Amino acid sequence: MSRGGPPSAARIVTVEPAIAQVAAWKAAGEKVVFANGVFDLLHVGHVRYLQGARALGDRLVVGVNGDRTAAAKGPGRPVVGAAERAALVSSLRGVDLVVMFDAPTVDGLLAALAPAVHAKGTDYRVDNVPERATMQSLGGETAITGDPKDHASRDLVARIRAGKLP
Repeated sequence: MSRGGPPSAARIVTVEPAIAQVAAWKAAGEKVVFANGVFDLLHVGHVRYLQGARALGDRLVVGVNGDRTAAAKGPGRPVVGAAERAALVSSLRGVDLVVMFDAPTVDGLLAALAPAVHAKGTDYRVDNVPERATMQSLGGETAITGDPKDHASRDLVARIRAGKLP
């Protein structure tokens, strides 16, 4: 899945460079997939979700929630700050670009980037993805990918707080 390319820090961009890069990929005939999440306490479920998303196209852009919107996960969250979460996600093989955002949904990013596919994890169904209407209006697809929801950062946080680690 890796294409070499720039170091992971160079793949963390703001919206404007992301729009330009995605446009260039699309002009070259590449299928762009967008995935998003908090990615707090990165775990194997996150990796499998992103691998599945990448398999749906040629390029993978990942939106990482900023700290303000990630706080909706609950008290004491996020555990890891947005810049560090973005750095971790950008270092994963198959991730071509990371964009941080602080909106409650990624509708705005989807509208700006117009990817071919918006991939969500298995904690969703296609019919309950909040941004599904946006993707339909763009002529794109909403897809569910990854392994069953057997992994969650909230479970890791609870186990750590309870001192119940393997």
